[in-house]
Amino acid sequence: MRAPAFWWRPPGLASALLAPLGAIYGAVAVARLKRRGASAGVLVICVGDPTLGGAGKTPAAIALAKLLLAAGERPCFITRGYGGSERGPCLVDPAVHGADAVGDEALLLARTAPTVIAADRVAGARFAVQVKPTVLVLDDGFQNPALEKDFSLLVIDGASGIGNGRVFPAGPLRAPLAAQLEKAHALVCSGKGAAGDAIAAFAAKRGIPAFAAKIVPDFLAVQKLAGQRVLAFAGIGRPEKFFRTLADIGAKVAERSTFPDHHPYSPREAEELLATAKTRSLVLVTTEKDQVRIARVPELAALHAASATLPIMLEFDDEAGLMKRMAGAVRR
Repeated sequence: MRAPAFWWRPPGLASALLAPLGAIYGAVAVARLKRRGASAGVLVICVGDPTLGGAGKTPAAIALAKLLLAAGERPCFITRGYGGSERGPCLVDPAVHGADAVGDEALLLARTAPTVIAADRVAGARFAVQVKPTVLVLDDGFQNPALEKDFSLLVIDGASGIGNGRVFPAGPLRAPLAAQLEKAHALVCSGKGAAGDAIAAFAAKRGIPAFAAKIVPDFLAVQKLAGQRVLAFAGIGRPEKFFRTLADIGAKVAERSTFPDHHPYSPREAEELLATAKTRSLVLVTTEKDQVRIARVPELAALHAASATLPIMLEFDDEAGLMKRMAGAVRR
């Protein structure tokens, strides 16, 4: 879905009219959060998003898995495989699976550690035993009570925070923030901003520490794109973050094309992007998430070949502090 613009503005008429529906949705979500989940029989760490996408949850999950690998652990990702047809449980094989089967995020996760997609997270956790993990990392699923979590991390975007602070459909929150923080062990604020600072302060009053993080673009991609006039296209939760990153590295964003999150590109859309780039002498550039959806689709081969990618990774400012907090929560 494409998030409505009013979600990210101060509360107005649209959010006020939808507030009663948000209250009902929020009450159901809070009741679900209070349920006790099934034990996986192995350590479970959840990386969630209090809002409906775009905060940087998947990059945070990947960064956390890399820390666990460096600490000698054997992480295995569990994810729903949103946007794919496969319900699982299934072990992702990037050499075999395309985004149409397992979703774009699963393919990105599988580059770092074994990844299991499963609509049923309990079944996914049991299936993951075959890769002998010492820890399961849930990419999303914080609001899903099916599986018991040992440590839960909520990721917010520093610039946008939680938008208008309302619960879906009146705003981007999946449940009231206070109720979500009751189930969280730590907060990660991706990027700087007053909105993120306000949420970090709100969490601190409830004993939830906030860890700062930043998005770091790939050095080689930066060298290739800096100074270039580009046509940037993205089908992610918050496309403006991608466009802002391009501007920050020195690319000149002459044209922007936005699509809904997890958007499956059509041949016609590919042709239009290619034609516009050619007419205006622009370099096509997109996100890794979009690029894996385009790959392995014969009708989109020309767009895939013509599009540059800007890979990014998330870095925690205090990696040692985060690992210490996680270890302490797990011991308790």
